[in-house]
Amino acid sequence: MPVDTPPRSTATPPAIPADDVVVAFRTQNSNIRGRLVRLGATLDQIVVPHAMPDLPGRALSEALALAALCGSALPQGGNLNLLTRSDGPVSILVADYTASGRLRGYARYDAEKIAEIARSGTRHDTAAALGNGHLAITLDSGPGQERYQGVLAFESAPLSATTAAYFQQRENLPTFIRTAVAEHYVAPRQAPQSDTRWHRRAGGLMVQSVGASLEGGVEQDDDWKRVEMLAATVEDLELLDPGLTVERLLLRLFHEEAVAIERVIPLSSFCRCSREKVENVLLAFGANELSDMLDDNGKIVVTCEFCTARYVFSLDELRAAGS
Repeated sequence: MPVDTPPRSTATPPAIPADDVVVAFRTQNSNIRGRLVRLGATLDQIVVPHAMPDLPGRALSEALALAALCGSALPQGGNLNLLTRSDGPVSILVADYTASGRLRGYARYDAEKIAEIARSGTRHDTAAALGNGHLAITLDSGPGQERYQGVLAFESAPLSATTAAYFQQRENLPTFIRTAVAEHYVAPRQAPQSDTRWHRRAGGLMVQSVGASLEGGVEQDDDWKRVEMLAATVEDLELLDPGLTVERLLLRLFHEEAVAIERVIPLSSFCRCSREKVENVLLAFGANELSDMLDDNGKIVVTCEFCTARYVFSLDELRAAGS
């Protein structure tokens, strides 16, 4: 899936938001396409409600940044799903990107293993958190288009590296990806309405050579090699620093390549769940199955894995809805 190529525009580009944005760019001297993502408040909105420990929180944050980088190449109405299944303490990661610019995600993890890691005092990276498994990327370009899924195995590899390998092996596209995740301290005077002073942040850079070729796994294009080397100089702090604008960062990295910004996509959180949808699912069960779902208070409680919204139903309510 190459980075999209929108038509050139002579209009003055709008100001680029400091956060919660994907910026598509092109290096004019080498014609390499790329994406840069910054996630701030949107990341908090997705991750914080799950009240998960640090390690799965970092893994989910990285997955969301990658979904934004990869999915933002899709046309309006498209959707990208990034899914990992593995044997590590974080066994499942799900990150959804819906064009244009909406994100959601969740993680499943072994709470006891995560607690053991926390007690050890050793800071594990997300590669160790995932262990060995498979990455699946599902692409839906919109109505009337064929759905496509590609799967790639990984062994204790960084998720960004596995995603780059996916494009190189499955799509034959030379790809460089780097992501960074951290917590950022915000002084009370900067965020007076906030309940916490620590906020999650994620950033990422992705560049792809659309016209280059891979022969025997080796890139043959000199322009691509040069831009890849420049991209590899980016540091985590540069990807995460809210005080460093996207324009300045791209200029710092690729000033000799003459960067042209082609598209700016604001990012936000979303969820598809609703009380009506949950009710319709429950109505598909029989009376005995519904009775088995009752909690100690005689209610059926369904929690959305994505947004953690809770929906509470009584048997009488469901009987009335199904009659």
